[in-house]
Amino acid sequence: MKIDGMSNNYTIPISNVGRVTPVNADNSVDSSAKVKGVSECTTCENRMYVDGSNESDVSFKAPGHISPEQSYAKVMSHEQEHVSNAVAKGNEPNAQLMSATVSLKMATCPECGRRYVSGGLTKSTIKYTESIPYEKGRKTIEGSFLKGMNIDKAI
Repeated sequence: MKIDGMSNNYTIPISNVGRVTPVNADNSVDSSAKVKGVSECTTCENRMYVDGSNESDVSFKAPGHISPEQSYAKVMSHEQEHVSNAVAKGNEPNAQLMSATVSLKMATCPECGRRYVSGGLTKSTIKYTESIPYEKGRKTIEGSFLKGMNIDKAI
């Protein structure tokens, strides 16, 4: 970078640079810059979000793009869909929603340094009551078949 005819090299940390419009060598604005204000780096532009749960009625079952600026709102909205499903299951007969918690994961883009929400996790606990007296015995018998089926062994 040249400043007032001086040829000194200055390094600006990428995390301190924001809302920069790319400019070509002839001082013309790069045509690939987004008209909306902030152009995304290649990493942010190619980042895709997809839901990994087994609930079929929530968003992002197919991979979709979210900009870093919109990541908090869209991921939190998606996680609230999971909470709504847990509330619905907790309102069923013989069920009671004990808790529902949402955790969001933050990350920093290695290319442009922007912070974004990289994902979320909803945990819910639902207590089911026994409606059939024989149900508890059935669960005990099924549990005895499952004991010892998963083994961690160092080789």
